[in-house]
Amino acid sequence: MQDPTFVHSVFSSIAKRYVTANHILSLGADILWRERALKMVAEWKPRNLLDIATGTGDLALTVKKALPEVDVLGTDFCRPMLDIAVQRGLTNVLEADAMNLPLPDACYDAATVAFGLRNMADYEKALREWHRILRPGGHLLVLDFSMPEGVFATPYRFYLHNILPHIAGWLTGNSGAYDYLGESIEAFPRGAAFCDLLSRCGYQAPAALPLMGGIATIYTAEK
Repeated sequence: MQDPTFVHSVFSSIAKRYVTANHILSLGADILWRERALKMVAEWKPRNLLDIATGTGDLALTVKKALPEVDVLGTDFCRPMLDIAVQRGLTNVLEADAMNLPLPDACYDAATVAFGLRNMADYEKALREWHRILRPGGHLLVLDFSMPEGVFATPYRFYLHNILPHIAGWLTGNSGAYDYLGESIEAFPRGAAFCDLLSRCGYQAPAALPLMGGIATIYTAEK
């Protein structure tokens, strides 16, 4: 769990280069992961969707482009990131704390968060808040990094802690921006542990879909 002041400072400093850095660091895999998330969202047929920690709007814009009939709102507590999202075409945005959303109970059919929960100060508080704003029968999707197991675990861990931060620092112009990334991924609950957390927060039918051997995972659940 992260210090919100630190996270706000980091993302404010890299907002203008965030999209490019993500595509390069993941070798474009982040685009494929969002497309997989989009397919899941499309199956739910939501009337409206809240994209939490939308950042520069990657997932929200993916949904908006493919499903124009869905009313998409992107929310984030970092104004510089939201400004980039608006410039990219996400005009419906809200600057707000994801753990204390200024929204009424049971107002959204679906909620998504991509690579955002891991950066928050309290995972359980955030998940319970998103449960509050979902309508009964609504769906939650969480896309985030995880750790692969087996033969890929050791080389990936080396890359994560020793190579990626240096490349990211060069790409963003902030050498310390990604220093915490490896530790945050290692500490983030994954697989069955995250599904158990979803259950404790009141969600039903939690499920995990590992991507690329477990480098990232899509979690889904219902209210």
